[in-house]
Amino acid sequence: MEWNAENLQFLSQCFLHTLSPAPEPRRRAEASLSEVSQQANYGLAVLRLVAEPTVDDQIRQAASVNFKNHLKARWAPDSSSEDEHTITEAEKEQIKALIVSLMLSAAPKIQGQLSEALVLIGKHDFPKRWPALLPELISRLQNASSAGDYAAINGILGTANSIFKKFRYQYKTNDLLLDLKYCLDHFAAPLLEIFIKTANMIESANSRGGSAVVLKPLFESQRLCCRIFYSLNFQDLPEFFEDHMNEWMSEMQKYLTTNYPALESSADGLAVVDELRAAVCENINLYMEQNEEEFQNFLNGFALSVWNLLSNVSQVSSRDHLAVTAIKFLTTVSTSVHHNLFAGEGVIPQICQGIVIPNVRLRDEDEELFEMNYIEFIRRDMEGSDLDTRRRIACELLKGIATNYKPQVTNLVSVQIQNLLSSFAANPVGNWKDKDCAIYLVVSLAIKKASGTSVSTDLVDVQNFFLTVIVPELQSQDVNGFPMLKAGALKFFTMFRNHIPKPMALQFFPDLIRFLRAESNVVHSYAASCIEKLLLVKDEGGRASNNSADVSPVLPQLMTNLFEALKVPESEENQYVMKCIMRVLGVADISREIADPCITGLIVILNKACENPKNPVFNHYIFESLAVLLKRACGKDASLISIFERSLFPSLQKILGEDVTEFFPYAFQLLAQLVELNRPPISSAYIQIFEILLTPDLWRKASNVPALVRLLQAFLQKVPHELNQEGRLTQVLGISYKLVSARNTDEQGFYVLNTIIESLDYSVIAPYVGQIWSALFIVLQGKQTGKFIKSLLIYMSLFLVKHGSKNLADTMNAIQANIFQVILVQFWISNLKLITGFIETKLTAVASTRLLCESPALLDAAAVEHWGKMLDSIVTLLSRPEQDRVEEEPEMPDIAENVGYSATFVRLHNAGKTEDDPLKDIRDPKEFLVTSLARLSALSPGRYPQIINQYLDQTNQAELLRLCSSYNCAIV
Repeated sequence: MEWNAENLQFLSQCFLHTLSPAPEPRRRAEASLSEVSQQANYGLAVLRLVAEPTVDDQIRQAASVNFKNHLKARWAPDSSSEDEHTITEAEKEQIKALIVSLMLSAAPKIQGQLSEALVLIGKHDFPKRWPALLPELISRLQNASSAGDYAAINGILGTANSIFKKFRYQYKTNDLLLDLKYCLDHFAAPLLEIFIKTANMIESANSRGGSAVVLKPLFESQRLCCRIFYSLNFQDLPEFFEDHMNEWMSEMQKYLTTNYPALESSADGLAVVDELRAAVCENINLYMEQNEEEFQNFLNGFALSVWNLLSNVSQVSSRDHLAVTAIKFLTTVSTSVHHNLFAGEGVIPQICQGIVIPNVRLRDEDEELFEMNYIEFIRRDMEGSDLDTRRRIACELLKGIATNYKPQVTNLVSVQIQNLLSSFAANPVGNWKDKDCAIYLVVSLAIKKASGTSVSTDLVDVQNFFLTVIVPELQSQDVNGFPMLKAGALKFFTMFRNHIPKPMALQFFPDLIRFLRAESNVVHSYAASCIEKLLLVKDEGGRASNNSADVSPVLPQLMTNLFEALKVPESEENQYVMKCIMRVLGVADISREIADPCITGLIVILNKACENPKNPVFNHYIFESLAVLLKRACGKDASLISIFERSLFPSLQKILGEDVTEFFPYAFQLLAQLVELNRPPISSAYIQIFEILLTPDLWRKASNVPALVRLLQAFLQKVPHELNQEGRLTQVLGISYKLVSARNTDEQGFYVLNTIIESLDYSVIAPYVGQIWSALFIVLQGKQTGKFIKSLLIYMSLFLVKHGSKNLADTMNAIQANIFQVILVQFWISNLKLITGFIETKLTAVASTRLLCESPALLDAAAVEHWGKMLDSIVTLLSRPEQDRVEEEPEMPDIAENVGYSATFVRLHNAGKTEDDPLKDIRDPKEFLVTSLARLSALSPGRYPQIINQYLDQTNQAELLRLCSSYNCAIV
């Protein structure tokens, strides 16, 4: 795309229309931009538009967002990307030459987008393919510093901060360390220089009573310097920073101890100061964790500064980040070799009274979050959440101190808990927060076992605490009274469920069911979660403690209340309730009386979700619930299948007809389940679905493929005769060829081919066998993966056991003379030991044994070595554990970075395919091996022991001898 007035006008109009509230012009503009984005130099043209001062600001801002997204998709697209139009190297170089100066001169909103774009480029190109970037940033930083231009300084530091973040999160490799050294060599000194200069300016301005307007950009600069400090020090302590530690630390400590009245007098200004202090706390915490010895001279001063700072940090939520990072630093100190800082008389009680209890007590903000945003409250409150909250980090501090001073902490907290409960008992209405605080302390300070879900506590006797403190809340007839206290009680029940005897837990099941009708979203969510977790409790033998007989008496009321909970405002897509529905249906005895309202309720919810799928977890549990209901209800009563079909089909047709692509993989899995549950002949509706299934467009989206293959397999197994009509087999084979030829779907393609071999008579597939081999050999000659070779080996084994070793060799050799022998020697023998999975191991072992005993390619006198090596591979396959004979493939799997609805397939656990054993008549492949060898050797006595002695590994010889002894067979 050339840069001229005509294209400037065209792009400006397109970006203007993308902002239109009317959908039609917006769609047309987006389509036009999508089309021209495939042209060379499109990104460069958009960047120049962004820099054009004559263009309206909102157009330039829209263009900057488009530019960033264009780079994200096409600068370095991953292998799974379907977009072939990548940015050329020439265009990349021009973009890199322009972007830094344009970013620094842009308005703040546009600057943010261009900074993100620059970071995207840096992620792929910096430093090796963009050596000019760092020198340019440093040069501009020094010029801006000389000019005192802190807008430019902070723009440069913000960009450097984003680029250097990779040093925090990537694995330590030689390449990463070389990149880090390059950055340190160039940037460490300029960073310290600007940090010291700004520190002096802050000190001077503060002493003269400088205004907030002057101080704010200076504090932002220092915060960015501290974040860069964190990145550059994350992997190791660099020599430069060790040499200049005193300069860095002395300045950092000032920010924890100095007051800045001009800023701290307003909420906005205080937030700026707190963010810098929090960045300092993260830096000193990093040094405590990784560089304790070098940092020890500064430790006492910082510990005292942080302690004093915490005593002055109020409980308002705007100061949470500072409080959390400061407490985290003290927690790190408490578990270090310098824990004796906490050993002084009265120190631990002061921490408990001055830091822990104030931060654990509920605040007005917590109550507001509980009522107004239950999802966020649960996310913060649930055990296992990775979000740091004041409540959690305060308890972590106590846990840290307890690692070295457990008796003192236990006694102190136990007394504190009793005092809180006594306070509540004296005035339950006025002091309910004291009881909540006591429950929270017990729950949060519980010690989790290294494995499993079990927890323990030394603070209280769990059963006694449950009966005296928790049960009164559970038995309260007012499910809406003191909801936060109810939530705390339910959380305790959930966490200590393994400590509550089954009869006692079942006694309170009706109470849990009552709480599902609570108006509070948190309360009925916690009640649902508690029921769901109780159904997962296992007895000492590892079996589920609660079974269908335990659930049956309360099942109708339980299901009614669960579905009613989903009608409460804000809980229409409550994932905890839907997960509980799934779990209950997986345990309960599903009668027709239960199945009917459940399927009706789930379909209503599904149809609503189809209109706007926005909660992936909730929607996943809808489909899991439908799948488990199908499996357990129809498996027990086949007459229910038609009811399910009548209810489900309109919804599934809606998903496919209205292009609800997020639900396609789920819909195909449910359809596969329905096909498998049916008995032939199946209805014409399924045949119509079969026709849709063969549409090439459906198979283009990678996330659809596993589910489509699953559905195709179900059809092939259930109605194989339909496949050979109207050219359908040709279409199915065409799909399988495409799948096997792509690295990310080759295994799925073999699933289809395996099902064809298993389900169709040889007379039906005979005309196509040559085509199949040709397609597979083309891939084999190209860049085949280890996964492809193992799948090919399984396919050949299945072909052999179904249609004989002669047929296998003859059909392969018909494509290319002697190809069977080549594949046998080059691929089969060497890769046999890499096969995994019980059925796959049995199949390939039996097929390989038959080749040993039947195939002229191995029985020929000239093939003695191959015969011996094949037997050696079979014995390895059957006698050694998978982990001893299979190395991890070096190929890295693609991991989706985005969450929610991504391009990845999500398997429904409850719609899983039952694996069929194609060799049901052969019970033991080891026995099959030695009995077959015994029969073969009897035909040529003396021949095979010599081959075994020459070509089998010594360990495998011993194992073969042991097997012969075990099965009372002899190789003569």
